Amino acid sequence: MTQLFRNSLPQENVTPAPLLPVPLAFERNWLQDLESRLDKGGPWGDWRLSRLAVQGEQSSLVTSFDELQCMKHLSGLSPLPHQLDTAHKVLFEMSGRAILADEVGLGKTIEAGLVLKEYLVRGLVSRVLILVPASLVLQWVRELNTKFGISAVAQKKTYSWGNDIVVASMDTAKRDPHKEMLLSQEYDMLIIDEAHKLKNKKSTNYQFVQQLRKKYCLLLTATPVQNDLGELFNLITLLKPGQLGNQGDFAANFVVDKRQPKNEVQLRGELSKVMIRNRRGEGPVNFTKRKVRNIPLTLSEEEKALYDGVTAFVKDQYQEAGGNLSSMLSLVTLQREVCSSRDAVFVTLVNLIKKLPEDSPKRERMMGLLQTIRTVKTNTKAEKTIELIREMDEKVIVFTEYRATQEYLLQYFRDHGLQCVTYSGGMNRGKKDWMMDLFRGRAQVMIATEAGGEGINLQFCHHMINFDLPWNPMRVEQRIGRVHRLGQENDVVIYNLSTEGTIEEHILHLLHEKINMFEMVIGGLDVILERFEQNGSLEKSLYKIVLEARSDEELRSGLDGIGDTLSSLTHADADVDESGVAR
Repeated sequence: MTQLFRNSLPQENVTPAPLLPVPLAFERNWLQDLESRLDKGGPWGDWRLSRLAVQGEQSSLVTSFDELQCMKHLSGLSPLPHQLDTAHKVLFEMSGRAILADEVGLGKTIEAGLVLKEYLVRGLVSRVLILVPASLVLQWVRELNTKFGISAVAQKKTYSWGNDIVVASMDTAKRDPHKEMLLSQEYDMLIIDEAHKLKNKKSTNYQFVQQLRKKYCLLLTATPVQNDLGELFNLITLLKPGQLGNQGDFAANFVVDKRQPKNEVQLRGELSKVMIRNRRGEGPVNFTKRKVRNIPLTLSEEEKALYDGVTAFVKDQYQEAGGNLSSMLSLVTLQREVCSSRDAVFVTLVNLIKKLPEDSPKRERMMGLLQTIRTVKTNTKAEKTIELIREMDEKVIVFTEYRATQEYLLQYFRDHGLQCVTYSGGMNRGKKDWMMDLFRGRAQVMIATEAGGEGINLQFCHHMINFDLPWNPMRVEQRIGRVHRLGQENDVVIYNLSTEGTIEEHILHLLHEKINMFEMVIGGLDVILERFEQNGSLEKSLYKIVLEARSDEELRSGLDGIGDTLSSLTHADADVDESGVAR
């Protein structure tokens, strides 16, 4: 190295330029000092030693291998303690293969994002496939990009699979030609949202995921354990084959029958190796409050006449059918729709009439109901909704079960000067994203149907109106969960509209007074309903009571019985531990 410096300097015998009267002189003390330091050796005197010294300095900046390095790269995100703990466990105790089974609203997506970001920062992952329901594709892409700085792309065309990090719907991925392309590749990480849909090992979803080649794998589901322990075995086997032995070993060691476990302490120990379940009400996670306002409404004479006419028609048809409930479901829908809007009833009636022969005796009676619809000039619920929206003067989401009601409300609100948008399951990804951006920006009101509400996050809105109510408590909870979740900074105000003297009044009594579901978040509500529905669906049980009740007293008594059963199951759920297995 000394010689290198010497060769690069002028030599002693350089001849001065002829125009100068005296030769040039060079000060070489600095060079002599440099040569002296280099000749003494040391780490900076050799390039290899210098490089090792730099690497040593860099490694000293990492205080512990077990710390999450990704936190230095997340400027716009402050994960909660339980989310950090979950990411740490997945990385350092579960080797990157885990079921993230937090209850709804606790941030499973954030946990998965932390794990993915950490593996990316450490250079252990580059090729990633994320499979989610179609309605959540853009939401996942947006969250990964904005919160984690991860350049994920939504799958659109066949060539999109060539990107490093792709988010796609399961339905698209498992179809040809996409399936063949994906199975021919190797992925560093596979993430699957709504993973409970994989529990049946005979399903095409399960078999497809089983064939995918993946090094790390995260399965996200709020319902890891429902009724069938065999499905739990399938899910864990998909994640870590052999973790619970073969199916015969699992059944012998842990199953009394498909719904009842044995050796529960040992089973919980095995589950804790692959599953993390955080529950609401545990730890430092604080949710804002729910404030419920039930709004009783009196129908106009014309609306009441339509309700009574539809109810009488539906009950008569049930009697004629000999109590055959399966043939009555479309007609029961009429009775529910009449509590929503005349438009919804009209659409269903017209479609039913089209299917009838010309000489059907039902046809004439149904045509009479159409005439009654024409006499209804107002919508009591819509009028009250406008009043509520103007009083709150803030963003609000209005939920309805029926597309016809949604279209009616859109026009009605616009006619009254409100800026509003719709959101429904039939929209493609791009339109859903556009509607969400409009609601977040200019529009005051979003009118959403049940299907459209799946998977959307609306923490920027804290008012919601149930224009009509589902008969299934889980679907009500899913609606509320769109706004009452982590990131919501305000108390959520829930307005329930119900028409007095109708079935709707009794359903609200069941949901609000009997199982108290609006004020408190019921952990494991889906598990509770699964238990209830071992002998038949909740909604069909309600239909049967409604159709067979001969008076309001009988109707109230029947619904109270269902409420008491659900309430007892809710209390029993307190005896389910964090893994989801009964103590």
